[in-house]
Amino acid sequence: MTLLAHDRYCDEIAHQVGRLRAIVTSGTDLSATVPTCPDWTFERLVRHMGGALRWVDALVRDRARENIPREKVPYGAGPEEQGDAGALDAWLAETGDLVVAALREAGPDVEVWTWAGLQNTGFWARRMTHEITVHRADAALTAGLPYEVAPEVAADAVDEWLQLVEWVQRTGALPQAKELRGPGRSIHLHATDADPDLNAEWLVELGEEGVSWRRGHEKATVALRGPLTSVLLAFYRRLPLDTPGLEVLGEREVLEFWLDRATFG
Repeated sequence: MTLLAHDRYCDEIAHQVGRLRAIVTSGTDLSATVPTCPDWTFERLVRHMGGALRWVDALVRDRARENIPREKVPYGAGPEEQGDAGALDAWLAETGDLVVAALREAGPDVEVWTWAGLQNTGFWARRMTHEITVHRADAALTAGLPYEVAPEVAADAVDEWLQLVEWVQRTGALPQAKELRGPGRSIHLHATDADPDLNAEWLVELGEEGVSWRRGHEKATVALRGPLTSVLLAFYRRLPLDTPGLEVLGEREVLEFWLDRATFG
C-alpha cells in the first residue's frame, strides 16, 4: 500500500469541491432527503461537508496541537441564508480554496492534532479527500446524477477505510468494532474493472487479535466483486449489496456483519 502524493490529495479535494458545487447549482432541491443519509437534507449534507473542510483549514492554519471545537471555526456553519443555492455555492467555493491552500502551504509533515493516531497534516489531506469523495457520491445519488471517481483515489479510499477500522478497533474507540474479532472469517474485495497494475483487490481477516488486511487476490469466507467505484460505495454502505454489477460470493452474512459494525456514523 502506497499513499498518493500530498499534492495529488490537494488536487483531488479541489476537484471534488468543484464537482459538489456543480450539483449545488444544478437545480437539485436543497430540501431533498439524502437517500444514503436519510436524517439529512441535501443542504445539510453540503453544510456538513463544507464545515468539515473549514474545520480542517482552521486546524492546519493554526498548527493546532489540540482540537478546535467546530462551533469556534469562523463561518463553519455556512451562510446565514437558508435554501439559497447561490450563497451555498459561494461559501463552498471559498471553503475549498482556503483548505487546499492551507494544506499545500503546510505540506504533509507538519504536526497538528488529529482524531486518529497519525498527528500530521498529511492525515488531513488524505482524510478530506475521501470524506468529500464519498459525500459527493451522497450528493450525486440525491440528485440522480452519475458518479465516478479516479481509480487510484477509489483504491486509496478503501485502503484508508480499512486502516481507520483497524485503528478504531485497536484503540477501543467504538464498542461495535470490538465485535469484528473472531476466528476463521475473511472478506475478499475484487474490483473487476481496474488496471492490473493498480492491484485493486483486498483480503480482510477478522481474527482473534483483531482486523488485519492486505492487498491481493486470495480466497475468503465471502467475496464482493464488481466495478471499483461500486465496490468502494458498497463498502462505505452507500450502495446495497444487490446493486446491479455487484456480486457476493460465499457467506454473505459475514460481509453484512462487517458492514453493520465497521461504521463511524
